[in-house]
Amino acid sequence: MPSFVTHLEAAIDGTHLPAGQVQTMHDDRPLWVRYDLDAVGRSFSKEMLRDRPPTLWRYRELLPITDEQHIVTLGEGMSPLLPCPRLGQKLGLDDLLIKDESQLPTGSFKSRGMALAITMAHGFGIQRVAVPSAGNAGGAAAAYAARAGMEAFVFMPQDTPIINQYECVVAGAKTFVANGLITDCGRIVREGKPHMNWFDLSTLKEPYRIEGKKTMGLELAEQLDWELPDVILYPTGGGTGLIGMWKAFDELARLGWLKSDRRPRMVSVQSDGCCPIVRAFEAGERFATPFENAATVASGLRVPAAVGDFMILDAIRASGGCAVAAEETRLREWMDLSVSTEGISVCPETAACVGALEKLVADGWIKPHERVVVFNTGGSQKYVEAIRSTLPVIDLEQPFDWDWIAG
Repeated sequence: MPSFVTHLEAAIDGTHLPAGQVQTMHDDRPLWVRYDLDAVGRSFSKEMLRDRPPTLWRYRELLPITDEQHIVTLGEGMSPLLPCPRLGQKLGLDDLLIKDESQLPTGSFKSRGMALAITMAHGFGIQRVAVPSAGNAGGAAAAYAARAGMEAFVFMPQDTPIINQYECVVAGAKTFVANGLITDCGRIVREGKPHMNWFDLSTLKEPYRIEGKKTMGLELAEQLDWELPDVILYPTGGGTGLIGMWKAFDELARLGWLKSDRRPRMVSVQSDGCCPIVRAFEAGERFATPFENAATVASGLRVPAAVGDFMILDAIRASGGCAVAAEETRLREWMDLSVSTEGISVCPETAACVGALEKLVADGWIKPHERVVVFNTGGSQKYVEAIRSTLPVIDLEQPFDWDWIAG
């Protein structure tokens, strides 16, 4: 199939690098994938999407694949966009929606990025990959590597949620835990390259996870009939999804597919237990200082130093958005509120978005009539440690107390 990729571009200084060969970073910073959008527009229209399968590969002209035989897929894409009227009412919003990425094949939005990263690695003939992960990325990498018949190594902080650890093992990845943070695991992967000859799948250290994550933005636009929402709240660790969506909106605008020039205000949400992006935003800085003693039950947010920090901050500011730190001590409260109100399996990272939403509505930054989309990046059932509860016990040798059971 034809590829519309023209080149790769260094995000830090615009240097062009050739596509069609293995690339990682330039000056230790990420790369963009660039397309001939005029050629895309001549051969592809949004009307053509009607007859395509409901997977992220429906946008193949805006993806870097060149051979469909190399696609590694588990059916990812087209996660539902769910109206949340009761939760919206509690927060003071008339039009709140949650895009539920927990329904993707590996239970989180990481399916998107890893589908593209593994597909491209597979096409380049790479047989061994490694990734540091504090949560869902490891499981997704393991699953897609297994699907491709590739060998995978996953390195995780010792306190990574146990389900994330086990899903890597069951998918056949060689999985290790380390007594440190994800940055320490990233160092292991980096230092192991000359010894193990593996390809580094770390966030933004190869250019294609962005392309997978940008399909969240493409889907959202299509699901809203090409009229983007007023505000998007996105839980931000490495920030690939926020960066990717902002790229998607730019590409759609240049194709002329959007009904208006208005773009969403992008809100980067972190926990106050690890909020380097929030601190940099508030200080007016383009690069974030590493966050010391990072600690949060929302493991996907526990990224003390993001290699794409400037890309996240550039997108937030270009959109007129902001960065907000939610209170770590209230994450369980917001999880319970969201799941009990709407039945959507909300993860702790998304609970932080609910907390940020509560604050932004109260401050008047978000108006009651505005359309707001929150991304639920994973399912609550993958966070056993965060949802652990003590259940009341019924003594079968005693008469039932129905008033007690009724609460």
